[in-house]
Amino acid sequence: MNPRWLKTLKEYIEALLVAVVLALIIRAFIVQAFKIPTGSMLETLQIGDQLLVSKFHYGVRLPFTDRVLIPVYEPARGDVIVFEYPYDAKLDANRPQLDGVDFVKRIVGLPGDVVEIRAKEVYVNGEHVTGEYIQHVREDVEENPLPEGHPAVTVDPAAYFDHCEDTTSVCRAKRDWMPPMTVPQGQFFVMGDNRDESFDSRFWGFVKREAIRGKAMIIYWSWTGPTEIRWERLGRLIH
Repeated sequence: MNPRWLKTLKEYIEALLVAVVLALIIRAFIVQAFKIPTGSMLETLQIGDQLLVSKFHYGVRLPFTDRVLIPVYEPARGDVIVFEYPYDAKLDANRPQLDGVDFVKRIVGLPGDVVEIRAKEVYVNGEHVTGEYIQHVREDVEENPLPEGHPAVTVDPAAYFDHCEDTTSVCRAKRDWMPPMTVPQGQFFVMGDNRDESFDSRFWGFVKREAIRGKAMIIYWSWTGPTEIRWERLGRLIH
């Protein structure tokens, strides 16, 4: 017969293993935590907000694959989603830290939508996109819609997205202007709510359906430091 302490230890180990397995199942299929590291989604999401992301919302996937076993909802225009950044080893050579990193943005264009940007204003299928969540913090607007010698996006849309950052006039032109662009099937056009300070689909293109981790649902914690907790943001639903 096992000593009492050995029996107790065994029970604790079994309980711990069950808890770990349940945690892995929950993280894989139901919900995952995500922390906001940048200001690209201001004012909707603040730096230091910690979110719960519903992985079940867009369907249950086969573990370690992108195959959806049980479809639920399809990503919708206006959803705030977490997805894997579409890293390109060549175009992102100066930022290898983004390989495998998750981003959070808002869906602006669905598959088949025609997205256009004119002087910072976004149009989807010819209709002006508005909303209280949209923020502009810079008054400057590039005068030149497209840089001289720009590739024809109607021939190869992928050639338009060069992953540049907002540090040159060419990149600022892409921040403020984009010719009509049709979103491919199975992909989505996303933008940050903080339009002037967001590295998003205007620069690196579309998000594939299989790259989407889930829908951002609720802020469960928010702080800028141990003594600066944003109590008023706790439990806030994300719209």
